[in-house]
Amino acid sequence: MPTELLKNPYVHGAVYGVLIVTVLMTITAWSIWFERKFAGRMQSRVGPTLVGPFGLLQPLADAVKLLQKEDIVPAAADRPLFNLAPPLTVLFALGTAAVIPFSPEVIAADLDVGVLWVLALGGLTVFPVWIAGWASNNKYALLGGMRAVAQGISYEIPLVLATLVPVTLAGSMSLSDIVRYQEKHGWVVGMPPGPGLLAFLIFFLASLAEANRIPFDIPEAESELIAGVTTEYTGMKFGLFYLAEYLHTLIVSAVGAALFFGGWAGPFGLSPGLHWMVGKTLLLFFCVFWVRWTFLRFRADQLMSLCWKYLVPAGLVLVMLAAFWVHFKAGTRG
Repeated sequence: MPTELLKNPYVHGAVYGVLIVTVLMTITAWSIWFERKFAGRMQSRVGPTLVGPFGLLQPLADAVKLLQKEDIVPAAADRPLFNLAPPLTVLFALGTAAVIPFSPEVIAADLDVGVLWVLALGGLTVFPVWIAGWASNNKYALLGGMRAVAQGISYEIPLVLATLVPVTLAGSMSLSDIVRYQEKHGWVVGMPPGPGLLAFLIFFLASLAEANRIPFDIPEAESELIAGVTTEYTGMKFGLFYLAEYLHTLIVSAVGAALFFGGWAGPFGLSPGLHWMVGKTLLLFFCVFWVRWTFLRFRADQLMSLCWKYLVPAGLVLVMLAAFWVHFKAGTRG
């Protein structure tokens, strides 16, 4: 495509939007294979081995299997809402990726309020989950939806507070500006007097809770809710919920890499580049798998206690520390 045509913001956004979505969907599909192999290693199993070399074609086989499954809608379900919920989860997850700067050029939409966009769409992901629980007309699904709403609303608060730390330090809500700030001053996660690292830990925990990943998978909790909101779903509709979960986790990993680990900026003064952003994102994505297969699920009361008694107060303190640090630095320059 001619360079002049790419300079058009609409063409630029469309081209890189399609590219980013394609790459994210591809990584998500094969991350399922990787997690199964990783879980097998931790549990003394072999994981997928039969479909393709080393089982690499297992995601394709799973997709074909789900597409062949019968699409069942319960007789008493709210059919329009029941059918709407699965694609909405994927749509909201992919929409979040529009403002993530993988490099100075590779970004679909460089918004001045990129952080606000991420938080807004991330908060909306709870709605299709609640819709699915309500529309299924199943008590287990309804309880799972209610748990998802309570968990999503609660953990959105420490997530916002943790995100405000790099926003305050950089003085901008643009993800690209935050990365450029870290190019000049160092990664937020390593900045003195230390709020960056603690803010990242809160961000990481809250993002796990928003994605319903272990140890925060209370809305699914197969031991007491069968599978939560997905109980009545079959075939690809069932698969879309888990596709959205992996997508959300991957995109949150990219957001965390941009906010706290310098995005495309290289460590130790090395040249910046797309490869740094990709590497940091995949490393955080790997850490999510590690956490999932290491820890046990929290009880509902433990989950809420962690949020309101510890993460929210800690987040408030970190935002104040970041504000004091910016004020101190401004005073020393003056």
